[in-house]
Amino acid sequence: MTAFSEQSLVICWSRFTLSLDGRTHVMGALNVTPDSFSDGGLFLDRDRAIEQGIAMAREGADIVDIGGESTRPYSEPVGFQEELDRVLPVIEVLSKEIDVPISVDTIKARVAEEALLAGASIVNDISALRFDPEMIRVVAEAGVPVILMHMKGMPAHMQDHPEYDDLFGEIITFLKDALKQAQQGGIRKDLTIVDPGIGFGKTFDHNLMIIKELKKLQSLERPILIGTSRKAFIGHILKKDTMERETGTMATLAAAVMNGAHIVRAHDVKKAVETVRIIDAIKRGSV
Repeated sequence: MTAFSEQSLVICWSRFTLSLDGRTHVMGALNVTPDSFSDGGLFLDRDRAIEQGIAMAREGADIVDIGGESTRPYSEPVGFQEELDRVLPVIEVLSKEIDVPISVDTIKARVAEEALLAGASIVNDISALRFDPEMIRVVAEAGVPVILMHMKGMPAHMQDHPEYDDLFGEIITFLKDALKQAQQGGIRKDLTIVDPGIGFGKTFDHNLMIIKELKKLQSLERPILIGTSRKAFIGHILKKDTMERETGTMATLAAAVMNGAHIVRAHDVKKAVETVRIIDAIKRGSV
């Protein structure tokens, strides 16, 4: 029994519906960048990125998340035009080739606006609408879902000894404030999704505690997205390089779903879809 109604888990907009009350959804992570920690450079080429997006949809992705600026720890920002040049050609083609919603992973309102015009239909803002004062307006006017993520600090320095007096208290307060700002700016509450920000201003132990106690975020009465895919804490535990962390990733996704996640973000969509299908069945106690 969740802490909020099942109706809160159905997100409807435009021609899309995400029924998060029925099963866990998978967001495929597609980085059109030269320097993302996981797949940086693999899909910088437009055609390869398009092929990967189509493959993700075929493998069962419910959302394809496209980003043109790395947000890995110690990364540096890229310019507006460079980010647009990376993501727009991919979004324009993919929006015509796949039937699942495309999310644009950006902190820039102008990038979000252009991406939405090109065919994206969700905004994934790791700053929770804080870094660009125009982002709230862009999302509100478009009437699309927005993902609000907790992050302590900026990507360039967020991993410099992050500390919390009350880990969950601070995350929940931050996200409550973000939800309030979104609604005051005209974004419908039923189009908001929250993300605790694994690896964004968190130690390895913080990440593990978030997964263990994820149900605490249900007090926000919004669907919970979590992204653990190939992250450093998995490598630390298993002593594995980035591309060797899929087993560990699937273990973290399984634990997150058991503990309340509604959407999981992953680079290997096929494995993630199979993992959450099993965990959903276990949670139901039936096939």
